[in-house]
Parts: sequence; structure tokens; C-alpha cells
Amino acid sequence: MEEMEEELKCPVCGSFYREPIILPCSHNLCQACARNILVQTPESESPQSRRASGSGVSDYDYLDMDKMSLYSEADSGYGSYAGFASAPTTPCQKSPNGVRVFPPAMPPPAAHLSASLAPVPRNSCITCPQCHRSLILDDRGLRGFPKNRVLEGVIDRYQQSKAAALKCQLCEKAPKEATVMCEQCDVFYCDPCRLRCHPPRGPLAKHRLVPPAQGRVSRRLSPRKISTCTDHELENHSMYCVQCKMPVCYQCLEEGKHSSHEVKALGAMWKLHKSQLSQALNGLSDRAKEAKEFLVQLRNMVQQIQENSVEFEACLVAQCDALIDALNRRKAQLLSRVNKEHEHKLKVVRDQISHCTVKLRQTTGLMEYCLEVIKENDPSGFLQISDALIRRVHMTEDQWGKGTLTPRMTTDFDLNLDNTPLLQSIHQLDFVQMKPSSPVPAAPLLQLEDCCTHNNSATLSWKQPPLSAVMAEGYILELDDGNGGQFREVYVGKETMCTVDGLHFNSTYSARVKAFNKTGVSQYSKTLVLQTSEVAWFAFDPGSAHSDIIFSNDNLTVTCSSYDDRVVLGKTGFSKGVHYWELTVDRYDNHPDPAFGVACIDVMKDIMLGKDDKAWAMYVDNNRSWFMHNNSHTNRTEGGITKGATVGVLLDLNRKTLTFSINEDQQGPIAFENMEGLFFPAVSLNRNVQVTLHTGLPVPDFYSSRASIA
Repeated sequence: MEEMEEELKCPVCGSFYREPIILPCSHNLCQACARNILVQTPESESPQSRRASGSGVSDYDYLDMDKMSLYSEADSGYGSYAGFASAPTTPCQKSPNGVRVFPPAMPPPAAHLSASLAPVPRNSCITCPQCHRSLILDDRGLRGFPKNRVLEGVIDRYQQSKAAALKCQLCEKAPKEATVMCEQCDVFYCDPCRLRCHPPRGPLAKHRLVPPAQGRVSRRLSPRKISTCTDHELENHSMYCVQCKMPVCYQCLEEGKHSSHEVKALGAMWKLHKSQLSQALNGLSDRAKEAKEFLVQLRNMVQQIQENSVEFEACLVAQCDALIDALNRRKAQLLSRVNKEHEHKLKVVRDQISHCTVKLRQTTGLMEYCLEVIKENDPSGFLQISDALIRRVHMTEDQWGKGTLTPRMTTDFDLNLDNTPLLQSIHQLDFVQMKPSSPVPAAPLLQLEDCCTHNNSATLSWKQPPLSAVMAEGYILELDDGNGGQFREVYVGKETMCTVDGLHFNSTYSARVKAFNKTGVSQYSKTLVLQTSEVAWFAFDPGSAHSDIIFSNDNLTVTCSSYDDRVVLGKTGFSKGVHYWELTVDRYDNHPDPAFGVACIDVMKDIMLGKDDKAWAMYVDNNRSWFMHNNSHTNRTEGGITKGATVGVLLDLNRKTLTFSINEDQQGPIAFENMEGLFFPAVSLNRNVQVTLHTGLPVPDFYSSRASIA
């Protein structure tokens, strides 16, 4: 939210808005700052004189910019009237935000009057310090401008989030920092006091605990004031004028200037404009995401330019050192040209990074401000600013148009040293533009230091040779089948790094890559041999688990906050091979029946494992166990679990079977057969159970002996 702070500061005083008002141009000002920049106009330009002459009908009249100029096109620092000799020229100032503002032409009001109550000089005008549009005030003065209550609410929440930490209300000595607040008890607790005075059981289990900052906001925020009409201060806004794009009251419709205008229900228009702003933010959010990715690309380009520069210089030095003294004198000149090219590329990329960073920060700030505005529940306050915000969002999105997210510089050095001339031609040596000696790219080089395997995944990285004369448009990565069979394509694209998932465990793969362009494909790189893990190492997956699951111990230990069964999956899926893992029962209270087994990725997470057709499981209590799939219970077997028990799961996809064990002894017969597909380790449990996962284990003895007999 820090990037949103610029949206919350007044362009005049540079501080957070205080009693902000909305100008007709949709910009905001503090009420006190608005008074400070008022300028008195000649009598002939007043709204009353214009109405008397029949030349004006609106509440606010924008001044003719040809007659009156409060904004100097030249950077002289002065603003002046262009058509009235009686108006004095006054030096302009600049706010902390860099916006040009003007001091008051009239003396400040008495010290005992507030900015909202002090009288406004007659025939006053005000100029927006952001868009420089000027308007003459009517008899209501600054009271005629609506107050921006939505902006006040956003500022209040922002300042609350920055406030100091709250202290526990139940600590007897030296109160500790509070970690939660109970909304029902209205008390702030530290962790020890919460466990002692507010245990999560019995009636207290239903209480809602929230972070201290959220609790402070809900406790301190006062109810919103009801929005009243600026023309009829005793009336509340009840409708929305479509033509004027503003909330109105019933008197405005009966006797005011909106009587003949089209109006709609306030609530309906509130929801419509919220929906429009949300849709506009979706497009801007995509642009911001692209900009972030683009910034990462630019920063990578800086590193790539550095690396290419080092490689290029090394090759150049190696060639030059092979020559005699005359070549050394020429070498210095060539290195100078390389360094100039290096600095030029870095300057172009860094300038583009700086420009894009500023634009992204502004975009992110606007997005965060709009999201906070959407949270407001005040329809009329929201509708007062929604049109302006929607226009700003569309304008900001248009600024990220085509070409903005395209690098202005390449990372390659389009230079090549021709070292073929004879020694007597050394003084004529010069860089030549890289010209392809062949119509296809050179074979890529595998980056061995970046190639690795993890479990059943392999990551490969490659690059073009440093002095390659032909640019590659893309690459083709090929792997064999892990048994020395034929190669097959696993990736085609422009990236120079690829991770291949779903390989067989304990297998040896051969990998190679080639480059291509419009002319054809290059030779293959050298073949790289990769060995996948013998056994699988994995943890539970928080990303796919039910929200009631509680993780600890680097996601190896899980329990649940609910009395109902909830499902959690492992991070690694298996489709081939033999895999075995165990789960230790760390806590077992009140004789629940947790379930252990395997499941598909789309298994239901809020019911016991095995009750749908996406899971195969064994559920067990303290006395016996059952196998279950698609809510079908089979093979009741005596023998249960207690605290400290170990449950083993053996998935043999070579034989397509699933077997279970308790404390290293097989539990019942083979549980399931004909197992085909992609399966993830799975557990379902409630708050009475806690288990810890153990992976990377060899096949147990009871199964090894049976397999040898078979």
C-alpha cells in the first residue's frame, strides 16, 4: 500500500488530505488548502453579473482561459491576470508534490474561524493546481463542493495500518505485543494470554480472532456520516442523475435543475460503477503484471550484457595476445570500442528500466487506491469519484501501449574480430559486422553448472556461443525415454532454460538441444546424461490443500482446525515405478478415523479421503481399519493406531497395486488393483489428529520378500 501514498496527499500542502472536497474537474483538495488558493475576481466576472446578463446558467463557471491565466507556460514562477489591470501579479509556489499552486490574494481569515466556517471573499475563483482549470464560486462558496468521504475512509485505513503495535490487555506486568483480537470479547491478546484465557475449545472455539490492526480499525472507525445534498443540506442523496453524473436528492428532482433529467436508483448505479471500475482494473492489472515481467527481463538483460561483455573481451584478448607487438597496440583501440558499445547498451537499458519503474509505481499506486475505493460501502461517495477513476484507469492502461514493453536494445554485441590477415596487415585490422558463415545458427552450448535433476524433474540450460555469427530464433530440446530409446521433442521456444516434469524415478535420460531460424536448424549440442532420484522426496502441498489444514515442520507435519475431515495432498505425483512413504501419528485424541492413501489432483478436499471416485484410501481407528474408494467400504481388518504409530503406503505402479501397513506389518490384503494414472499421496484428518510425513524410504521388507517369491 506504500505506493498508493501519492494518491492520498494534497497537491497543495503535500500532506494527507484533511476534509477533502471534490472539484468539478474531479481532482481533490483539502478544504483549508482550497481556501488558501482562492483569488478574488473583478465584479464583472462574478456569477451574479453573468446571470443578470443572461450569459451563464451553471453553479460554477469556468473562466475563459484566453482572458485569465493562472498558469504560466514559461517557467518564470509567476502567475498573472491577462485581462485585468487591477489584479496584482502574485508569485506562485510549488507544493511538495511538484504541482504549481498560488497563494491567496485576500488576507487569511481570523484565527478563531475554521477553514469550513470562515466566510469566502465575494467574487472568488479557484484554480485546480493539477489541471489548471479555473472556476468562479457561487454564493455557497466552498460549501458548494461535495466532500470526498471515500477518500477520507481510505486515508483513515492507511494511517491505521501504519500505527504502532497494540499491547496485550491481559498481561499483568510489562504487556507484550498483541497478536490477535477477539471480535466477540473485544480484547487484544498476546499468544500466552490467548492460550491461557481464550482456549480454542467449547463456546470460545466459535469466536472470531483477527489481526490487531484489523481489530483496531473495526473498534475505532465510527459509522459513516449520511451523505447530504450540496444544494439542499437537510436532504440525503436518494437518486443518481445520469446526465449530470452525480447523486441528487428528491428536492433536486422536484424543484431543482435536475427535474427534467434522467435519474436512476442510487444503489443500482453504485453497483454498476463498481463493476465498471473492477473491469477496468482487470485490464490495468494485466498491464502491471506485464510491466513487472518486463522489468525482470530488462534487469536480466543488464546481467546478460555484463556476461556477454566479459566473454567478448576474453575472446578478443585471447586473439590479440596471439599476435606480435604491433597487434598489442591495435588491441587497445579495439577494446575501447567494445567498452563504448558496452556502456551504450547499459545506458539504454538502464534508462528504460528507470522510465518503466516510475510508470509502474504510478500504475500500482493507482490500482491500490482504486481497490481501496471499491471496498467502500458508501454509494453516493463512491459515485462522486468513480467516473474520474475509471477514466484514469483507462488512460493509464493506454499508456502501456504497444512498444512500451519492448526492449530498446539487444544483449548481443554485433562485432567480430577478423584475425585471418597476415602479420604485415595487422595495422589494418578492424571490427567487421557479424556476417553468417552459414545460413543456420551455431550449435547451442549446454550450461552444465545450471543443469540438474530433482526427484523426477530435470532442468536444462543452454546458450548460443559467445561469438556466434547467426542469431537463433528458437530452440528445440529433446530427451530420450530413459531406457536408451529414441529422442523426442519436449520443448520448442525462445527460452534458454526448461524444466521437464513427470520423468521416471531412478532412470537415466539423455538430453540434447539444437537452434533454429528461418533458414533451418543447427547441429545438436553435446549430449548430456541426467540421472533422476532413486526415491521420491516430497512434502505436503499447501497450495492445493483445504484451508482448514495447518502446516508446520517445513510442510512435513499437518493437522486441522476443524472437527470435520479435510484432505491434503503431497507435492509430487506418480505415474510409474514403485514408491513408499510413511506417516507417523504424532497426536491421536478421542479415537478419530484418519484416512491414508492416494488421490487425483481434483479430489474433493472437504470430505473423508475415499468417499469420492478420485481417491483410494485406508481409514483406521484405534481398533480396526477399512479400505474405501467411491464410498465403498471393504476388507475390515483388526488392528488400529495410537499415538506414535506408523502408517505405510506402498504404491507399485509396475504391478498397478496399492498396499498399506501399520508399524511395518502389512494391514490386510492388497488394498486396490488396476491402479493407472497420475496419483498424489493424500491424507484426510480432523483436529484430533496430527501426522508427520517421511519420504525417500526403501521398499519395506514384507513387500520385498513377497516380490522375490512372486
